[in-house]
Amino acid sequence: CFSQQNRMSASWEDQKVTEAASDGFVAIKIDIKRFDPVVCIPSSFFIGDNGIPLEVIAGSVSAEELITRIHKVKQVTNAYTPAFSVYKILSRGLVAFISPRQITKKLEEKQEEKRKEEEQKEIKKEIDRRKTGKEILDYRRRHEEELTKRMLEERSREKAEEKAARERIKQQIAMDRAERAARFAKTKEEAEAAKAAAQQAKQAEAEARREASQKERSAIARIQFRLPDGSSFTNQFPSEALLEEARQFAAQTVGNTYGNFSLATMFPRREFTKEDYGKKLLDLELAPSASIVLLPAGRPTTSVVQASGGNLWKFLGTILYPLIAGWKFISNFLFTSPPPSQPTARAGHQQEHSNPLPSSMGEPSRQAVRKRVLEKRGEDFKKEGKIYRLRTQDDGEDENNTWNGNSTQQM
Repeated sequence: CFSQQNRMSASWEDQKVTEAASDGFVAIKIDIKRFDPVVCIPSSFFIGDNGIPLEVIAGSVSAEELITRIHKVKQVTNAYTPAFSVYKILSRGLVAFISPRQITKKLEEKQEEKRKEEEQKEIKKEIDRRKTGKEILDYRRRHEEELTKRMLEERSREKAEEKAARERIKQQIAMDRAERAARFAKTKEEAEAAKAAAQQAKQAEAEARREASQKERSAIARIQFRLPDGSSFTNQFPSEALLEEARQFAAQTVGNTYGNFSLATMFPRREFTKEDYGKKLLDLELAPSASIVLLPAGRPTTSVVQASGGNLWKFLGTILYPLIAGWKFISNFLFTSPPPSQPTARAGHQQEHSNPLPSSMGEPSRQAVRKRVLEKRGEDFKKEGKIYRLRTQDDGEDENNTWNGNSTQQM
């Protein structure tokens, strides 16, 4: 404030300013602190002859600016010529007296200006108040938005952390499961490997026992010699023995009954030659057991085969006779008519045993018997679709009955 006063005083004391204000200006310096101690800003008022301020300078200005303002006031003063004089200058100098009418008007103008200024101030205050309220509302809204945004970000971050924690837990669980599965698989593989090893050892042991047993059995060849008359005899030879030894044993046993003979097998059919007599029984696949047929010189192989085949069928018939007898008993009980009289049955039985028919004559009789059995079986069974069931006495009556249209049975 004092610096502005000093600068303004220096501007007024400038030589150029003094020359510009020397014509038509009266300078009055008033210490405003005596009237208003608050205002300390230097002010310069240029007042015309009618008492109206022509120019007001607030604060300090430079000498050039002050000269410009002085010239401006001079131009305004020269352009203004009052229509009539309402006051009278009583003295020229430092003080001029104005009439009461002028003073009243001046006061009214001042009051109006003050009222307008107050209105402008109120309007400005209202504008400032509204602006401040709007700014406060904007600030609150921005603050709430920032708070909401911060809360959403915090919630999103918490959700992300929870999700990451769940993922870590899931990964840990998956790793634990994989580790347990690996341990279980390893244990299972070890158990399976141990089991497989034990099984392999067991199989190897069984194979060794089987090989030992096979070797044991293969060490001895049990040969059955079958003669042309159907009889046979058996002897055991070392598997490393030659076929010639078996032939010599057979020759010593039968003597000269069949003269010169050769050896052969039926299954598979093979007749040994002179070269085979020098081979081992094991090499000829005659160990551990085999059946050899003696073929007399000059007799065809087929006759021996037929004889041996007949003996074979007799042997099989002896073994299967109980089964055949049981089947005949069951079939006679279920599928045949009441048995004939005892004399007839006995005569037939004696005739069967006393006069056996050849196979060519017995074949038609067997076919006739089979046909009668099938016919009888058709009478004993009742077919319903693909299902057979035993007939009863009521079945015949049901088949003979008829049915009329009103669902009543006619006999």
